[in-house]
Amino acid sequence: MLQHCLPEVLSLRAADLDLTEDQGDRTASMFSVDPVTVRGMTFTNIPQSSRLLIAREPRQLCCSCSPTTNGLQPVLRSRFLGWRITCPLCGNPLQNTDGSARPSPFSRYHNSALKGEQLLDDEAERGMQNWMAPSEIAGLLLMRRVPKPVPALYEWSDYRVLGVIIPDLDDVLRMKTSKLPSRASTLLPLHLRPALLAGVAIVQRAGPEMLHMLRGHMMGENKARFGSAIDEIVDCARQSRTSSQLHLI
Repeated sequence: MLQHCLPEVLSLRAADLDLTEDQGDRTASMFSVDPVTVRGMTFTNIPQSSRLLIAREPRQLCCSCSPTTNGLQPVLRSRFLGWRITCPLCGNPLQNTDGSARPSPFSRYHNSALKGEQLLDDEAERGMQNWMAPSEIAGLLLMRRVPKPVPALYEWSDYRVLGVIIPDLDDVLRMKTSKLPSRASTLLPLHLRPALLAGVAIVQRAGPEMLHMLRGHMMGENKARFGSAIDEIVDCARQSRTSSQLHLI
């Protein structure tokens, strides 16, 4: 049906992320629905910085809002959203795609994780952000760091900047039962996601000073990249605030 309606679109994901207004209108006409409804089923409104948090395949589900009928489940939009740990419709905890619920080792950070979820959701869905985009914070927190003091059996993959804020993370990664992606992909397994969400909320609340503190936990090229990233982001935020203030004057 997609190929018939939009022959120029190469894949469903391309339509999801980059549906043009004309393509949305054509699809709406095909199904006799409002074009706004069609665009609301895609991710075209999601800013580029948040798209690393959108999965290619469903990553989770809400058992309350995704009932199985005749062996089929509706593929809700929220099943692809890598910043969510709760269902946006009913608020229940999301579960893995097979309906199983793996306990999170970061349950004591639950309240902060919910705040981080809201920050990332506001950025992606409503274009809202404070002094820095929450998705940018998430990417920085997944960069590798050097622990102090350096452990005898040090492995670079075991330590992330996030572990400075959420110390429990170091122990979880050292057990080798879980892995975190790099900054290039911020999609985490559901049971690890609360740690990153909580970290985002903590940094957003603390402000730029915390980012500069975190830079001190890195070495070499990684430290330089981290420093360049935060300098550029904070400078852009400062310019944006100045521009807004001049506009008010």
